[in-house]
Amino acid sequence: MSDSHETDKNIEMWKIKKLIKGLESARGNGTSMISLIMPPRDQVSRVTKMLGDEYGTASNIKSRVNRQSVLGAITSAQQRLKLYNRVPPNGLVLYTGTIVTDDGKEKKVTIDFEPFKPINASLYLCDNKFHTEALSELLESDDKFGFIIMDGNGTLFGTLSGNTREVLHKFSVDLPKKHGRGGQSALRFARLRMEKRHNYVRKTAELATQFFINPATSQPNVAGLILAGSADFKTELSQSDMFDQRLQCKILNVVDVSYGGESGFNQAIELSAEILANVKFIQEKKLIGKYFEEISQDTGKYVFGVDDTLKALEMGAVETLMVWENLDVNRFVLKHSATGEIIIKHLNKEGEADQSNFRDPSTNAELEVQEKTSLLEWFANEYKKFGCTLEFVTNKSQEGSQFCRGFGGIGGILRYQLDIRSFDDLDDDESVYEDSD
Repeated sequence: MSDSHETDKNIEMWKIKKLIKGLESARGNGTSMISLIMPPRDQVSRVTKMLGDEYGTASNIKSRVNRQSVLGAITSAQQRLKLYNRVPPNGLVLYTGTIVTDDGKEKKVTIDFEPFKPINASLYLCDNKFHTEALSELLESDDKFGFIIMDGNGTLFGTLSGNTREVLHKFSVDLPKKHGRGGQSALRFARLRMEKRHNYVRKTAELATQFFINPATSQPNVAGLILAGSADFKTELSQSDMFDQRLQCKILNVVDVSYGGESGFNQAIELSAEILANVKFIQEKKLIGKYFEEISQDTGKYVFGVDDTLKALEMGAVETLMVWENLDVNRFVLKHSATGEIIIKHLNKEGEADQSNFRDPSTNAELEVQEKTSLLEWFANEYKKFGCTLEFVTNKSQEGSQFCRGFGGIGGILRYQLDIRSFDDLDDDESVYEDSD
């Protein structure tokens, strides 16, 4: 049950990401685009009254064109709000206005929905673009983990949230090494060395407080801390009195890594995999790792590419469908102009530009476009019919990037062994048989 809930949440997040992308690129003439966000427990009546006041103010706009478009947008917002008796449990988001399409035409747009988790922002803006900042905050994973990678050459501070890792700050340090020279000065050298190490630990502890404690609430801004490094500095830091007590209780793991800096950061993420198992970055690496394992062992329980994946889906053989979240393929439902036969094609940008895809190769008859949808959207709506789970993959991890570039960004792990090639041969035989008929 929790798996299906998680999948649904991922799909909701993908839909919001897609929506944000579309809204951010939309532009209008004048200030005729309204962004309205109502938090949970807000009153519809309050917003309706505010829109009425705004309508009165907008009636005084001197430019006729701008006045009409603003009044039109406010009216659309008022009409849409009439559909709601009260604000939904997670709040309400409404975007309405006249946008200019790529070919220069004007188009009225109204989008309203309840977000998948409570939105704690209240917003009313009339501008020449839609404001999506509050929506972007919804996509941030609730769990953010802090990393301190500390060795003899320097320290790196970073965070991992969802599948996004970020380097907050790094600094290098030049510590004196142990040496046998010095004679009577050996003690002085040792004391200087210890002093520099002590200062280094203190500086790291101070910076940790600066990066991982929220000054407004005086509480840690991360769900947990991972300390990593190749020497014993990390242990020294974790046990030091200089290290903030509020952060000390947040330490989840202390790990040994072979490198410092960003390589050490990546290694620390992998070594802490068990602890951060609920972070999407790790889940994604595990999922794609499992997929690559099936391929390297040649188990026959994998599939990639649009056509092969769809064939396996229709057979009900796919257990986990993996799709790159920015896959640029559209699903066309085409109708043969002469026979009325329905043909389905999946085309990327180059395929769409090639007109031969919209003609019957044998008769050159035209194929009319009945329907055009993004393949990603089709999957999001239809995946349950095929009895599989749907996972959106990013290209932010090394494995994700390899999956997107090398395997076309679409594939699946199968329930049982399947040789897709043999079905291709069957199809070829059938087509030959039909031709000779």
